[in-house]
Amino acid sequence: MTAISKENRISLYREKRKMWRTTRLAWMLLLPSFIFLAMFTFYPIGYSIWNSLYKDNNATIRTGPVYIGLKNYITLFTRDQIFKQAFWNNIIVAVVTVPTSLSLAIMMAIFANRVKIGKGLVRVSFFYPTLLPMVAVANIWLFIYTPGYGMLGYIFNNNTWHFLTDPDAVLWALIVMMIWKQAGYVMIFYISGLQNINPELYEAATIDGANGSQVFWRITWPMLMPTTLYVMIITMTNAFKMVDHLYILTKGGPGNASNMLLFYVYQKAFDQTNYGMASAITVVVIVLLLIITCVQFFTQDKRTFYA
Repeated sequence: MTAISKENRISLYREKRKMWRTTRLAWMLLLPSFIFLAMFTFYPIGYSIWNSLYKDNNATIRTGPVYIGLKNYITLFTRDQIFKQAFWNNIIVAVVTVPTSLSLAIMMAIFANRVKIGKGLVRVSFFYPTLLPMVAVANIWLFIYTPGYGMLGYIFNNNTWHFLTDPDAVLWALIVMMIWKQAGYVMIFYISGLQNINPELYEAATIDGANGSQVFWRITWPMLMPTTLYVMIITMTNAFKMVDHLYILTKGGPGNASNMLLFYVYQKAFDQTNYGMASAITVVVIVLLLIITCVQFFTQDKRTFYA
């Protein structure tokens, strides 16, 4: 009995030692990524939270930052009308661009997956806008929207359109540009998802007499839900990251009609040298994106089928 117990203890010790080696190896492999994550993600977030609790602007150059608690946040939500405008502009952009980009990307992916002739050319054509730098994209659409000699005015023989200077049209002009830029990127993920769907499912649906709409909603769309969950988070994040486009096209104008949260951070930090308020806006953006991402993940993941 004693000998058996001793053997069990030795076996248990060996298993624990093996498990410890495996765990140690895993942590050693993760350590470089964790260091970069801590340096370029956790530390900036923590510093932004700390700095948002201080008054740090031109008035504090000599005295240094002054602790004011949550006053920056109170000012943002009660007295800063530009922040409110930028906040709602971002919400509108996200609500419109995310479902539109996903819908367009699915149609592009299905077409690019089914086309027989020039399949590579079709995919490259759809994906090409994604390869262009943001500054180049902004300049291209600046030429398209410019009245007088812009492409839209030339095609429709109308030189009176002012898309970027009309407060009612400028936000929609930016939305169109953003959808054009990211739809091809999302399409790549959907093409990969389509290729992972078992062809036997479509064969069975054809034998049962299902039409195209039924095949899409009963087979294609449910099987693409893992991809949709992933790209939905990406496109939602992109909707709150517009800086380069705004700087080139509108600089938030006219009258802050196209201003957005991240560009407002840039204005507060570099134009007004108000680092405390810029940090507070940054924290608001981080919390907002975290809430949206968690809601999307925990609500959509329950309805997602993983093959």
